[in-house]
Amino acid sequence: MLVFIFLIPILSFSQKKEPLHYFKSADSLVGVKNKSGKIIVPAQFKIFSYLKDGDPVIGETILFDGEKNGEKTEKNAWGYVYDRNGKFLYQPFLYDNGADYFSEGLRRLVKNGKVGFADRNGKIIIEAEHDFASPFNYGYAAFCDGCDWEKTNDEHRSIVGGKWGVMNTKGESVQPVAKQTGNDVEIDGKYYPNPFQYNEKEKNILQFFEKQKKKLSDLYYVNFSNKLSENEKNLFFEIVERPKENFPYYQVNTYNYRKKDLDMLYRFKFLVSEDGKTFYAIEDYNDKKVPFESWLKEEIKNAEDFQKEHQDNPNKFINK
Repeated sequence: MLVFIFLIPILSFSQKKEPLHYFKSADSLVGVKNKSGKIIVPAQFKIFSYLKDGDPVIGETILFDGEKNGEKTEKNAWGYVYDRNGKFLYQPFLYDNGADYFSEGLRRLVKNGKVGFADRNGKIIIEAEHDFASPFNYGYAAFCDGCDWEKTNDEHRSIVGGKWGVMNTKGESVQPVAKQTGNDVEIDGKYYPNPFQYNEKEKNILQFFEKQKKKLSDLYYVNFSNKLSENEKNLFFEIVERPKENFPYYQVNTYNYRKKDLDMLYRFKFLVSEDGKTFYAIEDYNDKKVPFESWLKEEIKNAEDFQKEHQDNPNKFINK
């Protein structure tokens, strides 16, 4: 039995495109119009979040985070995703009482009861073929066939039964290594080969973060209540998304010493311009990015303020 409790950030960074906004009909159903008032997607969705009439559509696709009027909800699915021309693309996987978030550039989707993955442009990257799949972490996702949610009323249920495997970001099954090395990735007690490979430009991007690893580690762990060894505070930086249509950035995620995503939302996730010269930090789960140096300055201030209030904190931050 495996328990997967992840929160995956939904991030959208786009180039110039036609502004779209949500609108509500007289009976409170939600649709989307363009700036001139042309209806792109008719009002047919029951949205239970705090969506207001006129709110902008953010990202490369249109997400309706709710039910479609008169349509039975598919098992394990929640919401509907359309392209910006009004073409239906897929239904996201249901997670945490809403549509699944993006993890390492991919979001889970559901089709005919099976789970697959789509990218931020709405393109299906991995076809829906498995009964369950976890979000991607460090280049891999666990999946199972013949499994299902356990029969319980608990808020956080587990997936039980079936045959389990591990896939890469191409949807290919990957076998554990016969002999463990220091670069392997541990997943449920088995070890898999490191999935990341880089060219010289990408190595230079990662070197920017490697040079600041000690400082970034101390900043992240400053408010942890238990004393951590230097090994336990070790960080890994990996490029999880590369420049493509509507996304002119490299995304760099930070992982802990066990190669688990350091933060479930957006902290310690970064963007780098396509030329590899400009660095940003992601500041919220939509699309806000800030210059790296500004972000670092604020993180240092927060850490120093924390230590003034908690002088007995076991994991000290010293600004060098």
